[in-house]
Amino acid sequence: MKIGGLQRVSLIDYPGLISAVVFLQGCNFKCSYCHNPELVDPRLFQPCLRENDIFDFLDTRKGKLDAVSITGGEPTLQDKLPAFIKHIRKMGFAVKMDTNGSQPKVIRNLLAEKLLDFIAMDIKAPLEKYKDIVKATVNPDSIKESINLILKAKIPYEFRTTIVESQLGENDILQIGKLIAGADHYVLQNFVSTKTLDKKFLKEKPFSDEKLQKIKSHLEKQITSVTIR
Repeated sequence: MKIGGLQRVSLIDYPGLISAVVFLQGCNFKCSYCHNPELVDPRLFQPCLRENDIFDFLDTRKGKLDAVSITGGEPTLQDKLPAFIKHIRKMGFAVKMDTNGSQPKVIRNLLAEKLLDFIAMDIKAPLEKYKDIVKATVNPDSIKESINLILKAKIPYEFRTTIVESQLGENDILQIGKLIAGADHYVLQNFVSTKTLDKKFLKEKPFSDEKLQKIKSHLEKQITSVTIR
């Protein structure tokens, strides 16, 4: 496992539970506004943490942490991911995984083996704009398949989109809403320019609250719960 970092405690990464966050190195997308460039750009990679060090830490947190959130980068690119999750679950922790949805086969297998307690998928754009936004080759059918797998999953889930005004317009977000119509939960994440893969995006301005609320109202007609984060 290419483990790029560990956050020892989080109150926000796993809804309703106290979790640790494991960050995995490597991503097949190169979104310019990515806020974890050190997990995406190999030139910024730091030496990896050992799996056993993660397990040793978790062993000391039994009874204090409820869960582990696995994020990246893109976790589904890691061959040893299922074994890593199995070990964590055997220790008594719930597991949440964040994904970009590009590897539906991995998602299907994880769900079939009941290895996940919560899954969150980032939807970057309407399908026809994906390649431009993620700066990489992407199969739109794979994204659609992952969405459908998650919609049918018998575990809690959320879809979410980071909203960068120069990348997505109001209609783009409404088109994403149609992709996930009937979903339990959709999160609109307003872009915050703290660190980015492309430094030009440090100058980006967030959507206005008024515009986000307008979009939220439209989305709520087809999605059970919409949150602005």
